[in-house]
Amino acid sequence: MLHDRDRIFTNLYGQHDWRLSGARARGDWDGTAGILLRGRDAIIDEMKASGLRGRGGAGFPTGMKWSFMPKVSDGRPAYLVINADESEPGTCKDRDIMRHDPHKLVEGALIASFAMGAHAAYIYIRGEFYNEHLNLQAAIDEAYEAGLIGVNACGSGWDFDLYLHRGAGAYICGEETALLESLEGKKGMPRLKPPFPAAVGLYGCPTTVNNVESIAVAPTILRRGASWFSALGRPRNAGTKLFCISGHVNKPCNVEEELGIPLRELIDRYAGGVRGGWDNLLAVIPGGSSVPLMPKATCDTILMDFDSLRDVKSGLGTAAVIVMDTSTDVIRAVARLSKFYKHESCGQCTPCREGTGWMMRVMYRMVEGRAESAEIDMLEQVTRQVEGHTICALGDAAAWPIQGLIRHFRPVIEDRIAAYRNAYIAPTPTNLPLAAE
Repeated sequence: MLHDRDRIFTNLYGQHDWRLSGARARGDWDGTAGILLRGRDAIIDEMKASGLRGRGGAGFPTGMKWSFMPKVSDGRPAYLVINADESEPGTCKDRDIMRHDPHKLVEGALIASFAMGAHAAYIYIRGEFYNEHLNLQAAIDEAYEAGLIGVNACGSGWDFDLYLHRGAGAYICGEETALLESLEGKKGMPRLKPPFPAAVGLYGCPTTVNNVESIAVAPTILRRGASWFSALGRPRNAGTKLFCISGHVNKPCNVEEELGIPLRELIDRYAGGVRGGWDNLLAVIPGGSSVPLMPKATCDTILMDFDSLRDVKSGLGTAAVIVMDTSTDVIRAVARLSKFYKHESCGQCTPCREGTGWMMRVMYRMVEGRAESAEIDMLEQVTRQVEGHTICALGDAAAWPIQGLIRHFRPVIEDRIAAYRNAYIAPTPTNLPLAAE
C-alpha cells in the first residue's frame, strides 16, 4: 500500500485549493529554477534512472524518449506537445490532474521542455473537457503573472511559452501523429513513421509528445530523486500510477497507487469491492477498453503493472480498470466496444476501415446468436489481419477486446449460437429427431 508521504497527486480529489497559492503550499514550484540549473543532460539522466514509463498507454521509457530530441538545434525550433485528449473509454485520470492539480502539469511542461531544448509547449486538450480547460488556462495565466513561465522563467534565464489548444473531440487524435495533424489545423489522421516526431513533428520541427500524467509527475521525481521513485513499484515497473476504477464496483474512483499492486487489493481497498462480492466477478478490463479482458481466475492473483499484464496477454494501458460482474452480457459489452472503434476509425488504412465495420457487424450477430460456430474462428482470424497492419494502433485496439473475448469466453459464444438455433430454426425433414421405435 502506498504511503501518503509518497503520493505525487496530493489534490486528486479537489479537496484543497488548486490555484497557485494552494499548489505552492503543497510543494509545487519549489526550487524549480534549481532543477533547470542542473542542465538538460542531468535532468534526462535523472528521468532515465527513475524508471518512469509513459503513462499514456504504451509504457515507453520517458527519459529515453526525451533523449531522442536533437542536442544541438539545426535552426528549427523544438516543441513539447502534451497529449490531454483523454478519450479512451474508462479512462478519466488526466482530467482530474487538470481540474484539481493543474500546476503540476504546468511546472512539468516547463521542466520537460527545457530538458528537450524547447522554448514552447502545446497542451492539446479534449474539447469536451470544458471545466478542466478553464482551470488549466487559469493556472497557465497565474504562472505567467508570477514569472514562473514566460520570459526568464523562474529566473532561470530560459524563455518558455505554454499554449492550451482545445481539440475537436476525435478519439484518433489521441494518437501522437494524428494529434500533431489536428494541432496544425488539418484532419486528425495518423502519419506514416518514419520520420518520427523527434525528427519531423509539429510544423516539421523536432517534437516530443507525452501524456499528461507522464509530464505532471516529472517535477516531483526531480525534487525527490530518481532513487525514491524507482524504489516504488516493481523492477521495470517503477513508481506510482493513477488507476481509474469503474463498472460494477461499490465506489468507482480514481486512486494513486504503486505499480504492481494486486488487482483484487486495488478493487477491495479503494473501490469498495465488486458489487455482490468478489465471487460475483465475471471479468475485468485492466487498462482501458482497448486491452483484452481477463476472467475472474486471472484477476484473483494478477499484479497491476506493465509486465505482469503482458504475460497474461492483456495490458496496463491507461490503467483504467473496468469491472464486470456476472450480470454482464460479456458478448454485448465487447460488441459495444467494437461499435466505438468502428465509429472512431479515421478510415485511412484499409484493414481498419473495412475490418472494424466487419467485426462490429459479426459481433452484433453473435450477441443474438445469429452466427455459425465456424464464424468464431473466422472472426478471430480477421482480428489478426487487422492487428499490426495499420499505421496507428487503433486497429490493434479494435482487435484485442474481441481476441480476449474469444480466448476466455468462447463457450459463452457457442452456447449463445446453440440457443439461437434451438429457439429459432424450425424442424425440417432433414433435422427432425428420429421417432421412437
